[in-house]
Amino acid sequence: MTGYAAIDMHVHVEVSADGHPSLPAHLMAASAAYFKVAGDARQPGVDEIAAYYRERRMAAVVFTVDAETATGHPPIASEEIADACAGHPGTLIPFGSVDPWRGRAAVRQARRLVERHGVRGFKFHPSLQAFSVNDRMAYPLYEQLEASGAIALFHSGQTGIGAGTPGGSGIRLRYANPLDLDDVAADFPDLRIVIAHPSFPWQDEALAVATHKPNVHIDLSGWSPKYFPPQLVRYANTLLADRVLFGSDFPVLTPDRWLADFAALDIRPEVRPKILHGNAARLLGLTAPGERADA
Repeated sequence: MTGYAAIDMHVHVEVSADGHPSLPAHLMAASAAYFKVAGDARQPGVDEIAAYYRERRMAAVVFTVDAETATGHPPIASEEIADACAGHPGTLIPFGSVDPWRGRAAVRQARRLVERHGVRGFKFHPSLQAFSVNDRMAYPLYEQLEASGAIALFHSGQTGIGAGTPGGSGIRLRYANPLDLDDVAADFPDLRIVIAHPSFPWQDEALAVATHKPNVHIDLSGWSPKYFPPQLVRYANTLLADRVLFGSDFPVLTPDRWLADFAALDIRPEVRPKILHGNAARLLGLTAPGERADA
């Protein structure tokens, strides 16, 4: 038991305290159209996110994406997000984001975020950040994450960012093939990796990597469970029952919608609580009062 109804492993912060958006206007508009989410619902602040999840007796992993080199758009500061999360202990769990193209500066920033701001992991979006995850230029960054015990969460598969715009705004889907994470998992066996989303069109690749590499998890964010590929449901029920994680992709997909559809999914009763909170609690080292992290 964790004391949580659920732990959402995938929540985006898309506006800073002073109103700066996480994406350029044209990408934000395209994403909103793709997910059919608009207006204020598209950009809740950290305090609003905390209130939303606290009301539902859930915890949430929150982050932004730093893709400044690829997009030219300054990110929301991960330091700001982490410090705001500190005001909501037990509800919000801060992850950071660093631009892998910044080299040694990114490594130093990652270390500071963990040591000074309590960041528990890092979000990467290879398509938006325009890098191959197994490019050796990112390896010093992974070395730092592995040494600090931080989790590395990678977007995989299709993305709504840039969808429907001319040329997809230059965003290339090939960067998000989860098979490339096999190299990272092999070269950094103590780095805890999360493959985010059903990895369309590479679902089998994601399942193969996760079943072969025990340091790899899969989160189920970004899709309603009623659209999950059957092989993903089968593996979640069996070989990967201890390494599949609930994630919504809030605010573009709400946990209310996700959980309602998950209730109708053919998941074994003993596996359901693992996916909703048990696996994430173990991965994150979370406990309810009086419990052990490995309970």
